[in-house]
Amino acid sequence: MGTDNIVFLENLEWFDESGKELVHRLPEQGSGEIKYGAQLTVRESQAAVFFYKGKAVGVFGPGRHTLKTGNIPILTKIASIPWAMQSPLRAEVYFVNLKVFTNLKWGTRDPVAYKDAELGLVRLRAFGVFNLQVAQPVLLINSLIGTQGIYTTAQVEEYLNSVIVSRFNDYMGQTLDSLLNLPAKYDELSEGLSKRLEEDFSHFGIRLAQLYINSVTPPPDVQQAIDDRSRMGVFQDMEKLMQMKAAMAMEKAAGGEAGSGTGMGTGLGLMLPAIFAQYFGGQKTGGRPGEAAPEAACPECRSSVPGDSKFCPQCGHQLVVFSQCSRCGKNLAPNAKFCPRCGLTTETAPQKKFCPHCGSENLADSIHCNDCGEKL
Repeated sequence: MGTDNIVFLENLEWFDESGKELVHRLPEQGSGEIKYGAQLTVRESQAAVFFYKGKAVGVFGPGRHTLKTGNIPILTKIASIPWAMQSPLRAEVYFVNLKVFTNLKWGTRDPVAYKDAELGLVRLRAFGVFNLQVAQPVLLINSLIGTQGIYTTAQVEEYLNSVIVSRFNDYMGQTLDSLLNLPAKYDELSEGLSKRLEEDFSHFGIRLAQLYINSVTPPPDVQQAIDDRSRMGVFQDMEKLMQMKAAMAMEKAAGGEAGSGTGMGTGLGLMLPAIFAQYFGGQKTGGRPGEAAPEAACPECRSSVPGDSKFCPQCGHQLVVFSQCSRCGKNLAPNAKFCPRCGLTTETAPQKKFCPHCGSENLADSIHCNDCGEKL
């Protein structure tokens, strides 16, 4: 290399005015001649790495350093004798920015294939941001920077983006069975993907500070399927939904005829209470086979309970009517032939009392009917 390309370095320092430079090389082109006693100024957020003959020979932290034989052994006057007392050292200095670089973008250029357990093969696009910081300056320069003069975050971002997208596709396939469960798993996926990428970034001396997934976007037809599935989760009983819509339509029609005297609107208005009672109470009409048993009210707390319940789920009140032993008062099973406590036969047990209003069976000493609440 000719002397025209040699730069004499006596005061070495670097300011990152753009805020985006990861590494800056001095001199930016060719090699430099570093004088004995040259001054090196390193800021708090920087580290300076000296390279000689392609190898790192010294790393300097924050502060002002005078370059002498004590800090770099090859800076000797004896070595400069054959060169008329001029330094024979042709070297480069790399300033490494140690601050946290934030809001770096990552995302898929082309959709990646994902095998969904319910939706089949889906093409996904994913986007997010990540933050990084240089942890090992020498390893970064040797493994990623090379001999380039200036290396910005935009250049390293492009390469790291491909690493993130590749790991994202693998991690999604291993941890998520279906996109239908995706909305609740963004934080979990971000954390797991960050741990997976830590080793990849450490190979270049870089620490992945944070990584966030902003969106995972399936094709429009898959989005429609997810929306439909969400609606089905809200309205699990479509019969209730149809009843509600019919009731709302009838209410509107009844209101429209309110000023025209009696007629269809009045009839619809009379039907609304029964329709809304079915909707909000969850009762079904018809009594067809396979339908749920009609609900009843607990005689103790008046809570709504299924008709075939033996105990109230709210207060625990016993709903099944038992007879009682006339001697000890123990409840007897419906088909018991004797009292299990005192041995009294059921012939002497009190007779059951039936409600004259609804016909329900009650205990012999009941005052009010357990079913309809009327006085016996």
